[in-house]
Amino acid sequence: MVSNIGTWMQNVGAAWLMTSLAPTPMMVALVQTATYLPVFLLGVPAGAFADIIDRRKLLLVTQAWMLAAAGLLGALTLAGAVGPWTLLLLTFALGLGSTMNAPAWQAIVPELVERSELPAAIALNSVGFNLARAVGPALGGLVVAAIGAGGAFVLNAISFVGVLIVLYLWRRSPEHTAVTEGVSSAIRAGMRYVWHAPQLHSVLLRSAAFVLSASALWSILPLVARDELHSESAGYGILLGCLGAGSILGAVILSRLRSSLSPDVIVTGATVLFGLVNIALAYLNAFSGVALALMCGGLGWMAVNSTLNTSAQTVLPAWVRARALAVYLLGFQGSMAIGSVIWGAVASRVGLRTTLLIAGIALLAGAALTARRRLAWFLDMDASPAAQADQSG
Repeated sequence: MVSNIGTWMQNVGAAWLMTSLAPTPMMVALVQTATYLPVFLLGVPAGAFADIIDRRKLLLVTQAWMLAAAGLLGALTLAGAVGPWTLLLLTFALGLGSTMNAPAWQAIVPELVERSELPAAIALNSVGFNLARAVGPALGGLVVAAIGAGGAFVLNAISFVGVLIVLYLWRRSPEHTAVTEGVSSAIRAGMRYVWHAPQLHSVLLRSAAFVLSASALWSILPLVARDELHSESAGYGILLGCLGAGSILGAVILSRLRSSLSPDVIVTGATVLFGLVNIALAYLNAFSGVALALMCGGLGWMAVNSTLNTSAQTVLPAWVRARALAVYLLGFQGSMAIGSVIWGAVASRVGLRTTLLIAGIALLAGAALTARRRLAWFLDMDASPAAQADQSG
């Protein structure tokens, strides 16, 4: 959670710094694109690596890489030697580390808990992440206001140290050993599994439909805070913190909703909620009203992504989990990268408020079009390759 707080401080610093270096909707949106674009290059290979080598060692390397990238960006910013393209390049470097880190990080969760406890573990993971989301942006805004974006970048670099220590001390169980399969053959096997896994197809489709439109809010929120609400970096951090606070509320509510509502209903309803938040933001002028709307948006965001993540985790067997999760992350982060570019271009032409209105309507349409794609949690399925081949075929 400490490291996640650092990441959110980094996000605030990068987005706000770009509003000073190149204050156009496209350049500000490209910060999101630089963060998520690396998944197109390394997303699937990252999953293959996480399935065929020691995940602990891989995580140690990726965390050290991100520490170095954040530290370099912080040093250059404090020295006044960073420009818009340097900012994008080092943000891209951080994204590369995150891309290589994510499948292995997701895949170790089932190693730490019993399968029946997996939904609760994923929800707990989300609570920790969203507590960081609530604290990190507001803290990041204060840090940027006090000592500049460079200070936020340096603090993010320091935050990786704790994760490195924990990973170094962690000893995996003997049964979780790496296999001798080659990377290319591992990728082919993983892609064959994904191609024949209809349960995962529903997760991928609903995730892409949601994130493509939801990315509008994330990509242009810095400009909404600065140009529409006339806020400084601290105000932008508070708005992001409201999204995080809403996500925490969503985690509490979601634990109760799971007992009475299906995953399909939860995802559809939460997508509609996020769409209505976008539409409301197109008309709200008061900072307090925007903050309240963003809390509702955080609730919807958390409900959609926690439910889809749980569905993806529980339909996947251990032997292919990281590779298939890499495809899921590819769809999620790739949609975020593409959507950020699209919505940045739209905002440049039609303005921020109209962009939010269009994105809200697109979210409502996406919820209607994908509602029939069924999601499920298979908490007691056979995890062997042979069983999975039977179920997929």
